[in-house]
Amino acid sequence: MGIDRDAVDALGDEVLDWRYKAIPASAHGSTVRDYVRAHRPLDEFGTPLLTFDESALDHNVRLMADWTRKAGVELAPHGKTTMAPQLWRRQLDAGAWGITVANLPQVRVARAFKVCRVLLANSLLDEAGLAWLAGELENEPEFDFLCWVDSVRSVELMDGALRTARAQRQVDVCVELGGPHGRTGVRDENDAVTVAEAVRKAATLRLVGTAGYEGALAHDSSSEGLAAVDTYLRRLADLYGRLSYETDEPVVTAGGSSYFDQVVDALGGLDATVVLRSGAYIIHDDGFYRQISPFARTLPGPDRFRSAMHGWARVVSRPEPGLALLDAGKRDLPFDEDMPMPQFVRGRGAEPVAGARVTALNDQHTYLRGSQVEVGEVVRLGLSHPCTACDKWNLIPVVDDADAAHPVIVDLIRTWF
Repeated sequence: MGIDRDAVDALGDEVLDWRYKAIPASAHGSTVRDYVRAHRPLDEFGTPLLTFDESALDHNVRLMADWTRKAGVELAPHGKTTMAPQLWRRQLDAGAWGITVANLPQVRVARAFKVCRVLLANSLLDEAGLAWLAGELENEPEFDFLCWVDSVRSVELMDGALRTARAQRQVDVCVELGGPHGRTGVRDENDAVTVAEAVRKAATLRLVGTAGYEGALAHDSSSEGLAAVDTYLRRLADLYGRLSYETDEPVVTAGGSSYFDQVVDALGGLDATVVLRSGAYIIHDDGFYRQISPFARTLPGPDRFRSAMHGWARVVSRPEPGLALLDAGKRDLPFDEDMPMPQFVRGRGAEPVAGARVTALNDQHTYLRGSQVEVGEVVRLGLSHPCTACDKWNLIPVVDDADAAHPVIVDLIRTWF
């Protein structure tokens, strides 16, 4: 299962201009392809800026692909992390089973690039969206699509809309199991069996598996958090065994980027195609995922994921002792999990910004305290949570080595949020 490589390659023909806030005026008029071939220095770029690190991207893709292969499970990376078909292609080329998305607009992006297998980790209930999906499935016999249901009402709405659209192919669905105070998903296994029976009675739908998301039930790697995840996954495994499927190759799917090791432990022994949906791993971070990733807990340093994203911001003001204002803010950098972390000043080598910390972000400013940085200097920032970083940039420069004294641009990644 793959992606339209020609469509991805055609992104290199886009002309750089003012539409891309990361791109310097000196690059305007050049195509993406020509600019990348020129291997221009990062020093040419202004601030604020988000960059990816090529060596870290390559390492993370290979590490996860090797791990899932050895674990005997499939991987459908959650594409919402990057919404970048160029990165999806890397993941698919490394053996990914499909691409996961979160909503209908993201499905349309995937289909614009002819992703052959798409998992919608959500319910699809609106009539217009289901009519479009019915046409897409009818016109593209090789297109595989899978989504969730968690109530009889959901089944009725899907069936009614697909009947109205005169759908020719059944839509594959999984019954989603949730947990107390979590997100979507049936809370009670007996109710889940009832939902499954409703799916089997709906001529427009086909029951192909069970699904869930353990990451909604814990947010750390404490013993209590890990136990809550394990309890939920055992419930999901039990539910899988209770249902009768309308396919010879049923699926059970779970797994974000925080607890995928426990998913394999709980579900790996089932007579099913086990599909992980981890997405953040390709970018990783210097905050939340660095702390909670299974590899951070169990593997030696060189075998862990590496942060592939960094922020770059310039000191624009030193209005009072101990306070510096940088020219990046909430419109540029993620802040929902942790504040950006000052790492070093460009031009000073890799010397850490000792004692410095970010205390707040405004829309366009970062409050940096406890530092000795000077007005005009550029600070590299470690970031937390790639899912709320990539969405702020429609074109992201990729450097050869973000730790180098003078990084060089080796790619430009287009996003579609």
